[in-house]
Amino acid sequence: MSINNFFKLIVSIGVSEAAGIIGAVFTMPAVQSSWYTELVKPALNPPAWVFGPVWTTLFALMGIAAFLVWKKGLDRRDVKIALGIFLGQLVLNTLWSIIFFGLHSPGGAFIEIIFLWLAILATIITFVKISKPAAWLLLPYILWVSFAMYLNYAIWMLN
Repeated sequence: MSINNFFKLIVSIGVSEAAGIIGAVFTMPAVQSSWYTELVKPALNPPAWVFGPVWTTLFALMGIAAFLVWKKGLDRRDVKIALGIFLGQLVLNTLWSIIFFGLHSPGGAFIEIIFLWLAILATIITFVKISKPAAWLLLPYILWVSFAMYLNYAIWMLN
């Protein structure tokens, strides 16, 4: 791997993980607060310790996927568009944590997660045209967000 590609890989993973870190700033205090602990949660709600490793892995996979697209060249219009959509879904991902945990708004977060899911789907569709492996790397992400959508809705309805 060239130094230039290694740099792109580190930046891609770093940007993706940074989105997770920003989200965690809002998530961590809320998860330990009485607001979250007192919420009625659905039967399929995983233990809190599961979320950190899962999200860290998903953000790393997102970063690798972005790298595979970026290394095709920013001189290509389709690469610029795909990475723009990718960055947009990262912003939506971070906003979900702010809305759900920071603002204590499961209803608002549910509406937002629908847009996040659509943005992930758009990212996959644009990535597959550039790099099939990049698109496949996002499959666990959209599956996990689909599960998170169920959890979000259930928490909203139960509370």
